[in-house]
Amino acid sequence: METEEIKLQKQYDVLYRIFDEKQWRIYVALEAQRGGRGGITKVSKLARVSRTTIRQGIKEIKAGDKYQPGDRIRKVGGGRKKLTDTDKTLVSDLEQTLFPKGDPMKRILYTNKSVTKIGQHLSGLGHTIADTTIRRLLSSLHYSLKPNKKNIEGKVHPDRDAQFQHINNQCKIFENNHNPIISIDCKKKEPIGNFKNNGKEWTKTGKENETQVNAYDFRSLAEGLAIPYGIYDRLAKQGFVNVGITHDTAMFAVESLRRWWKNPGHKLYPKATGILITADGGGSNGTRNRLWKRELQILVNEIHIPITLCHFPPATSKWNVIEHQLFSFISINWRAKPLTSLAIILELINHTKTSSGLTVTAVKDDNIYQTGIKVTDQEMNQLNINRDTFHGEWNYTISPQVIG
Repeated sequence: METEEIKLQKQYDVLYRIFDEKQWRIYVALEAQRGGRGGITKVSKLARVSRTTIRQGIKEIKAGDKYQPGDRIRKVGGGRKKLTDTDKTLVSDLEQTLFPKGDPMKRILYTNKSVTKIGQHLSGLGHTIADTTIRRLLSSLHYSLKPNKKNIEGKVHPDRDAQFQHINNQCKIFENNHNPIISIDCKKKEPIGNFKNNGKEWTKTGKENETQVNAYDFRSLAEGLAIPYGIYDRLAKQGFVNVGITHDTAMFAVESLRRWWKNPGHKLYPKATGILITADGGGSNGTRNRLWKRELQILVNEIHIPITLCHFPPATSKWNVIEHQLFSFISINWRAKPLTSLAIILELINHTKTSSGLTVTAVKDDNIYQTGIKVTDQEMNQLNINRDTFHGEWNYTISPQVIG
């Protein structure tokens, strides 16, 4: 059974959470006065409040202080002083910790020191400061926690903007003629196995619902590689991914285009008189890749439709449409899911959809693609390539060869 003192203590605990500072001070003062002799000592013990606070409340009651909601709780200048007011060298010592003076190479607007390390350093200089105060001071000095940001694109080509305008004009022409416009690229190679895949997904609590993966993700532990070569149809908003297992070569890139045209390309564009491809300037579909052009010539001869290429300028690959409209959604769809087999990879890619209408088809490519294939000058001279007057190395059309 609760004693009277325990009941009073619980009552004080409840009211302390309800009253503001001045209301609480007046209340405990009234309680102490009501207790008579020894009232201050009793209330101070049960309410866990200092005698000074109670005496200040009694003084305010005797002075006839009136309090209305919204009034100041403390007098101007009341309350505990800021640490920076009482510790005059704190800010300068903190800045010295972040910026080693006399070394201009280290004058950077961030620090790799943790709050704990900064606190230990300041403590060694004679300061007493909590971690929360350090964080507040760092914020006031315009520091914040920031990750690295991918923003440096490399050397900007002087005709960068003009090339973007050229690509835009070509897209308008092909769209007006109801011809396909596709964006192509090879996605990052994915090791096949029970490896961690970045991202999180909602699961029920409990260890039995946790997905356990290998502690190490060395390439040597993988059962193989999945190489997704993507083709994004900008007009139909459809994606096609040819998943290879050997190497990302020009022959693999063109085979991916061939498979796209067989299904679904020629079904969507049965009357096509040309195909426009926008692509990066490097890799298996690079501007300097001879094998890429030779294999494209073979494909053009097969389908009897000219293919026009518009490559993005150097250091602008992140502007390739396929990165934002296809690859990003594939990554979102398989986040936090271990890619334990090629079948699972194909299934996850095939199930990638968006509310804006994106659908994706993925197929397996078992072909073995050799590396190091050379194309001679004679073979290059036989190709039916018409280069544009504006940066012909970036913009060109490969037409069917006349065999005679």
